[in-house]
Amino acid sequence: MKGFILSFRSEFYKSRKTAGFWGAIILPFLISLLALSIFYFKSEKFVAMSGMLLWLQFALVSLGVMGTLLLPIYTIFIAYSVNNVEHKADTWKTLFSLPISRWSVYGAKFAYAVFLVLLCLSLFVLFTIGFGNLLSLLKPELKFNTYHLEWVLTQVYFKLFLSSLGILSIQFLMSLLWSDFLKPMGIGFILTIVGITAASKGWEYAYTLPYAHPMVALSSMFKNKRGPAQDIAIDVFTKDVFVAVAVSVVVFIAGYFIVQRKSVK
Repeated sequence: MKGFILSFRSEFYKSRKTAGFWGAIILPFLISLLALSIFYFKSEKFVAMSGMLLWLQFALVSLGVMGTLLLPIYTIFIAYSVNNVEHKADTWKTLFSLPISRWSVYGAKFAYAVFLVLLCLSLFVLFTIGFGNLLSLLKPELKFNTYHLEWVLTQVYFKLFLSSLGILSIQFLMSLLWSDFLKPMGIGFILTIVGITAASKGWEYAYTLPYAHPMVALSSMFKNKRGPAQDIAIDVFTKDVFVAVAVSVVVFIAGYFIVQRKSVK
């Protein structure tokens, strides 16, 4: 456990100045700021909306961009950037020669990649809530203060996080084994296009494709629930999420055995 913690801390120090780390912070800030700008400068279009509908429209600016396209691409980039630090410095042999088990090194790297994706999506929740409440002060005519969407947003982004794990595990393994940019990133982009196409066309088996999971997760997030209209029920654990988690576990374990037996250059 000590080796894992040391390795995880090392990943932070190595990546804290990289685009992968800062992207987890800047990306949600900029997209949420875009939503703030739209609602601030076009507030007259949203004055008649109820608090619930207003929050949904505001949140969908970020969700529409992140859930359909940016999340798969960002996940691919994170998986590449975490391992590219070692490829670029040619330090794989040095890293695996340290008195720390390969399991700790491999597990810490994957855990750090998971952490960056979780950090990014958590900041989307915080910035969406924060900017929405700021709008209620800047534009009192907007009814943001009449409804609370915090728990719903947390569930939605948690579901998106779980749906990204399958992509992350596959891309992490590819970027660990291949040092060049084109193979893992190129394959990832092609599979993302295939996944988005399958999900957008409503293919009934799209849930089996890891690269379609973020879009499928969004389309399957609302529960069929009777009750007051103001109650929004999110179905987090749908079959696409279970498949994503299962894929991530299987690929993660398989990746460890590959790394354990392979001489990493």
